[in-house]
Amino acid sequence: MLFELYDLPFDAQSAHLLLGLALGLVFGIAAQISRFCLRRGLVAGPDRAPALGTWAAALATAIVATTFATWAGWVDLSDHRLMASELPLLAVVIGGLAFGIGMVLTRGCISRLTVLGGTGNLRALSVIVIFALVAHATLKGVFAPLRVALGSVTVDTGIASLAELPGGLLTWAALLVAGLVAAVAALKPRPLHVALAMVVGLTVAFGWIATGMLLMDEFDPLPVQSMAFTSPWADTLFWTIASSAIPAGFGVGMVSGVLGGAFLSALVRGELAFASFTDAPQTLRYSAGGALMGFGGVLAGGCTVGAGLSGVSMLSIAAIVALASIATGALITDRALGRAPAMQPAE
Repeated sequence: MLFELYDLPFDAQSAHLLLGLALGLVFGIAAQISRFCLRRGLVAGPDRAPALGTWAAALATAIVATTFATWAGWVDLSDHRLMASELPLLAVVIGGLAFGIGMVLTRGCISRLTVLGGTGNLRALSVIVIFALVAHATLKGVFAPLRVALGSVTVDTGIASLAELPGGLLTWAALLVAGLVAAVAALKPRPLHVALAMVVGLTVAFGWIATGMLLMDEFDPLPVQSMAFTSPWADTLFWTIASSAIPAGFGVGMVSGVLGGAFLSALVRGELAFASFTDAPQTLRYSAGGALMGFGGVLAGGCTVGAGLSGVSMLSIAAIVALASIATGALITDRALGRAPAMQPAE
């Protein structure tokens, strides 16, 4: 749209890079202050309820804003990869369970670890490297045949989105939002954290709107995308080692923005601090968790942000199944590990 109205001094690829950087900065700042993470809302701990309420507020906001954008005709998400009636059920469920297990082992989902990496947490940065390597290997490397085999087991659901059920888009969006708002009221997160969670939710909707309408270039079309961390981290890894061969896009910009936003926020708040592994068993546990998240995030179609916030904001059936599988994997793992002191504090 903007490319048709104005003679912009950059191409669509550069525009997506700048958009990702801007949204990442906002996300990084909001998530660093609020300690935004689904894992914190699922595992046993004193801040479990308010953390889950904060996450629910972000999801409710993302659904409201994305639904309005879709209803107003600002963006068409019907061709998105998560909007297919042929559901790769086995891959989504196994991937979601693996991701949920991994995020408990690493004491944070990949979005939280990215934020922590920006604040100087060396454990988080180490896990991110493993996560990105395994995710890329699952997308295009040695694990790709397994991904393809699992993805070939599909179930025809007949619909790709709840919006295709009787009642339509607005009815189902309203029902989901009503339930989430009730959860926020019951879980009582801090008002500041609710406000910041709403900012996080708005970054999701603005990502859809900007890439689907504002920055759409008919002569150089790029995929419609929004906040996510699995593919963006794989893209960032690939771009880092082959930047002369491939351009940086939305994902690279977004990851860079989150790291930068978290760093700036922690700097202003006096919360920059180095942290590293304490022993070999902890290193092994975090490494295994990062690998499981990288593998699972690709199979499930996204992480707690990519499938959870962005995917569910579209009312995608695949995203809802992925999010439920992630939560199940996390809850089972937390129960299996018990209340070991080393596992309970949230990062």
